[in-house]
Amino acid sequence: MGVEGVGKSTVGRRLADELGVEFVDGDDEHSPAAKERMAAGIPLDDGARGPWLDRLDAILRHHATTGVVLACSALKHTYRERLTGGVAEVVFVALVAPRDVLRERIADRRGHFAGTDLLDSQLATLELGDDVNIVDATKPLEDVVSAARSAVG
Repeated sequence: MGVEGVGKSTVGRRLADELGVEFVDGDDEHSPAAKERMAAGIPLDDGARGPWLDRLDAILRHHATTGVVLACSALKHTYRERLTGGVAEVVFVALVAPRDVLRERIADRRGHFAGTDLLDSQLATLELGDDVNIVDATKPLEDVVSAARSAVG
């Protein structure tokens, strides 16, 4: 989990491979309207995130016995509470990096609907607490994946 540009999809795919479970990119679960909104630089509010969180919750429930790595922002504690309801065990790994690193990564990526316009609102919304395992996403990819794997056990 984390803000845009932090490496959720890259780390998530590698972690899923290491754990031998399915990887799901939460970005793929956004509605076309939500993607258009974000592409226009308009952050999603709680109401717009609701149906997306419902889809992610269904994914977690579907994989409750087999395990899954789900890459998604899960920026607020309330979002994470919503995603843990009814699921045996969900471990949140928060990838974090400084704003300037994130802006550079976002500017360098191609083909993604979200640009740098959303970064500041996501950073302002991000709530890190004792329900997340924090991993420094500025480290080499192998180290980030290793730290994430340690966090999930």
